[in-house]
Amino acid sequence: MNYRHSFHAGNFADILKHVALMRVLAYLAQKETPFRVIDTHAGAGLYDLAGSDASRTGEWREGVGRLDSFAFTPRAREIMAPFTETLTALSQGGRLYPGSPALIRHALRTQDRAAFNELHPEEFGLLHRLAGRDERVALTHLDGYTAWKAQIPPSEKRGLVLVDPPFEKEDEFSRLADGMSLMARKWASGLAMIWYPIKHRRAVANFEARCRESGFGKVLAVELHVDEITVDGPLAATGLMFANPPWTLADEMTSLLPELSACLARGTTARWRVDWLCGP
Repeated sequence: MNYRHSFHAGNFADILKHVALMRVLAYLAQKETPFRVIDTHAGAGLYDLAGSDASRTGEWREGVGRLDSFAFTPRAREIMAPFTETLTALSQGGRLYPGSPALIRHALRTQDRAAFNELHPEEFGLLHRLAGRDERVALTHLDGYTAWKAQIPPSEKRGLVLVDPPFEKEDEFSRLADGMSLMARKWASGLAMIWYPIKHRRAVANFEARCRESGFGKVLAVELHVDEITVDGPLAATGLMFANPPWTLADEMTSLLPELSACLARGTTARWRVDWLCGP
């Protein structure tokens, strides 16, 4: 396993993923009863944008680096607020970018719990340094799909599974679809959020077809394209697949994405998509 997210932290795909993540966590926190978040491919949790990896690619400059200079409407700013407020609290003046474990920890209340899993040994060491002393958090050093299977359903009965794999293997979409079907059987009321790159439309279409057949009654697909898709070029489009999303999420993403796509566009081509594959 060679993937290191430090090269890509804060890019356009992270912005979509983390804005949506923080909306979901805010929704879960509306009830007093506890919830659990299971992050199957957690990464290091916090990234130095001035470090050698992020500086080498500079991807964050076309992602988080653009947010402050764009004239978002009040409605868009409201939707983004759980993310942008947490970013301000954790970024140390813009030097650091918080990955999903840092964002999740910031959103947890006293009664909530999280399980962070990371297989890469160096990333796991950094993750342990970040969250190892937090009594609300359990850390595991497993294959992400093994963690997904083993940790559901949680005792809290409410919560989210975040699946953000590195896509180093050709069967990644198949493993994601298998995981969705397994979760529908083991924890039908649980909320799943899956990140994926969009490089091959046929692969994405096949994944969507399998998600429709997963057994979940409500499945939502969200996409953000900042440029034309090319197989060998840099990532230009990203997607999120949700099972049992908050009832407000589709409308929120529909309101936000026209502005977010304009903010993050690399050229004259940018577009977005919000589609119910099943339900609502």
